[in-house]
Amino acid sequence: MDHQVRPLKLLFVCSRNRRRSLTAERLFDGVIAYEARSAGTQPSARVALTPGLIGWADIIFFMERSHLNRAQARFAEELQDKAVHILQIPDDYEFMQDELIHELRAKLENWIALPE
Repeated sequence: MDHQVRPLKLLFVCSRNRRRSLTAERLFDGVIAYEARSAGTQPSARVALTPGLIGWADIIFFMERSHLNRAQARFAEELQDKAVHILQIPDDYEFMQDELIHELRAKLENWIALPE
């Protein structure tokens, strides 16, 4: 029997889901071992964080502690048994900026194997 291993589901969260978390999601486009999505904690986010997204994810990466705090205030129950990590990446970058990609890769390799 062929047992296919399902991709690890990664969720990246920042404030507005326009630069940091969206860049992180794009790093995993086409990578078979992972499925990546991204969301924001602000009402104005491109994609807002929801209980459904939290439930979908195997691992959730928050860009800053404030994002985790906001998420816990609204979704404490959903986050209870989730693997959660804070990347400590400030909102100092543009979408897909080389320095942001470099920092994301450096921080993420603590928890997951990264695509080349």
